[in-house]
Amino acid sequence: MQKEIYLAGGCFWGVEKYFSLIDGVLETQVGYANGNTDTPTYYQVCHENTGHAETVKIVYEDTGEILSVLLSLYYQIIDPTSIDRQGGDVGRQYRTGIYYTNPGDLPIIETSLDGLRRKLRRELAIEVLPLKCFWPAEEYHQKYLLKNPEGYCHIGNAHFERAKRASLLR
Repeated sequence: MQKEIYLAGGCFWGVEKYFSLIDGVLETQVGYANGNTDTPTYYQVCHENTGHAETVKIVYEDTGEILSVLLSLYYQIIDPTSIDRQGGDVGRQYRTGIYYTNPGDLPIIETSLDGLRRKLRRELAIEVLPLKCFWPAEEYHQKYLLKNPEGYCHIGNAHFERAKRASLLR
């Protein structure tokens, strides 16, 4: 069965590349989630206070407790305690967030976050909400780092190498 989750973790270019490399992830798409305007542009999201977060839609093959594995991988590429900032990217659009479409995913998400909170012994800044809206980003943003290998990314290459070895299907 295929499922989807929407994850915001700063600039969506690197988050998309990271998850696209993981065995068991079937599809990724960058876009803008949970804001206040319809069909926003990148410019609007960055400069017009639309409330959207740069987000990656992740479609994956669900063979059991896969969501908790995906979330564990997600925590490795974000600072879960940082508010509206990841790496050099600052602003509300760069917040961290987990946006779900299946209410049955919420207990898995909450359990995962409780474990992370205990491990870090700090308050988390990850927004957890049902997906209100998702608008695909402009075409030039899709698979950006594949098209522009030297493009900016706040996620280090070591994470991409680990993602290539990760699998949801084990």
